[in-house]
Amino acid sequence: MTQLAVLDMAGTTIEEHGAVYEALRHAVESTGATVAAADLQTWMGTDKREAIASLVRIGGGSPDAQLVERQYGVFRTYLTRRYEEVPPQPIAHADKALAELRARGIKVALTTGFSDDVALPLLASLGWSTGEGGNLDAVVTSDEVERGRPAPYMIHRAMEKTGVVDVREVLVAGDTTVDLEAGANAGAGVVVGVLTGRLTRGQLEAGPHTHVVDSVADIPGLPELLS
Repeated sequence: MTQLAVLDMAGTTIEEHGAVYEALRHAVESTGATVAAADLQTWMGTDKREAIASLVRIGGGSPDAQLVERQYGVFRTYLTRRYEEVPPQPIAHADKALAELRARGIKVALTTGFSDDVALPLLASLGWSTGEGGNLDAVVTSDEVERGRPAPYMIHRAMEKTGVVDVREVLVAGDTTVDLEAGANAGAGVVVGVLTGRLTRGQLEAGPHTHVVDSVADIPGLPELLS
């Protein structure tokens, strides 16, 4: 029986119109490194500082801690501007899906490769929150763990925050391959790819998964959640 749904933010529960993709590309290319689309997509769901360092290195640069921190600032500034121009919004019917899961007694946690200073204002802009009257049971950002996806630590941290102890009772969902890999690495009983990001069904099905669905809105209808 599923006790906890751990869902990615951007591209899975939140429609942010490709702003993260653009901001990450800008942060890397402004160092003079070149970025292949396939490499950019590979690192999309990961911790953004780690993504910047890896993509600069792949693109021919030599990132050090100072450069990574500077370019993370570039990423954050670009992303903030894009969010002001085109405000993020919930994926269609995501609010209803979250409410339905919680109404069945399934706790809902969001995880993200964003740090607190990006993730928390984004959630606040949507009116999403934890605590009394909120629509979430936990939020885990990249600041809280030693390594981001595909490491399982954010999922395990969400379990810790929500009091869930059996990974077989956890559902993980995301729109990138690293989301699915993190779910598999965590030992989650259900690992779901959603098609509201940039990957095709075939690309998601090439990763570890139990289901690939059109949207987070389809998750409450999965057989494991109806039993």
